Amino acid sequence: MGDDTICLMPISDTSPKIAEMQLEIRRSLTAERRLQIAWDMSCFARELAKAGIRHDHPEWSDRQVMIEWFRRAFFPQPLPDWVR
Repeated sequence: MGDDTICLMPISDTSPKIAEMQLEIRRSLTAERRLQIAWDMSCFARELAKAGIRHDHPEWSDRQVMIEWFRRAFFPQPLPDWVR
């Protein structure tokens, strides 16, 4: 393979046996449980992002942190006036 070749094989440190077990577990979950897990992961990601903003700007209020999280999540450009 040359340096300009794109590798399409996923990189994983999970063995095929464990990957199959994970798949079986996911298949056994109810739709409600899968939704709950997705919600929990979303909340965790949001809190992690806010913690990063607080780390970068320890002087900011909770409101300022939320506004910045909102901006990063939904607006790549500066926030519109109605959000401020």
